[in-house]
Amino acid sequence: MSTTKSKWESFQQKINIVIYGTNTYAGRLFDLILLGVILLSVILVMLETVQGFDAKYHTEIIFLEWIITFFFTIEYILRIIALKKPWKYIFSFYGIIDLIATLPMYLSLFLTGTSVLTIVRAFRLIRLFKILNHPQFTGQSIHLIDALYASRGRIFVFIYFVLISTVFIGSLMYVIEGAENGFTSIPTSIYWTIVTLTTVGYGDISPVTPLGQFLASFVMILGYGIIAVPTGIITSEIALNSKKGASKTQQNPCSNCGIEGHQKEARFCFNCGSELTHD
Repeated sequence: MSTTKSKWESFQQKINIVIYGTNTYAGRLFDLILLGVILLSVILVMLETVQGFDAKYHTEIIFLEWIITFFFTIEYILRIIALKKPWKYIFSFYGIIDLIATLPMYLSLFLTGTSVLTIVRAFRLIRLFKILNHPQFTGQSIHLIDALYASRGRIFVFIYFVLISTVFIGSLMYVIEGAENGFTSIPTSIYWTIVTLTTVGYGDISPVTPLGQFLASFVMILGYGIIAVPTGIITSEIALNSKKGASKTQQNPCSNCGIEGHQKEARFCFNCGSELTHD
């Protein structure tokens, strides 16, 4: 019994190293193959929507999509098997995305057209962050996430203010222009305001009266300011987090490769692995 258990644990460990390991050759090779299969899957879904291409190669596309689906199914099962506490993966962000990415082709057996939902597999490309597990790359990603999280309150207030302004300007434009000039309702006028405020300007609706054109000019100018505000909020937080991060690092370069920016408690260079000399 113990021999069977030890064999199973050994099997689990080997799978874990290949699927979850990023510092081993087998682990990185698996991640790169997985990334390539995900890209292929996304390209196939896109090509399936091109009528001329799909009419000519429909059978081949469906065949490849089923092969990829079986690959993802086996991968999902192995990810569960490789863990001693599989529910942590099953209910994690990656686990949910992996499951959703596997289901559409099976659903297409019962519901027509659901195979197109396999485009959700594009979310699996987020695993690129896991593959590129370089300390500097990871550090910059953490800075960006921290900046967005720290800015969430100000961004929410800003968006709330923009929504109120959009409703007010749209209602005002409805009163000024009216249905005869294309502003047939307040929701339609709000749509025009959003399109103008974001500097998209489709041109399907445009004001005719001098007062309406004056208001439209004001909204266009306001749009540039609105674009700048959230950018400034996030940029200031990134700068603040960078200063905090810099205080936690030492700038003395590695004696072997010359790279800087190591953690104060680091003993080895994150770039070449050489031992660091502390002042």
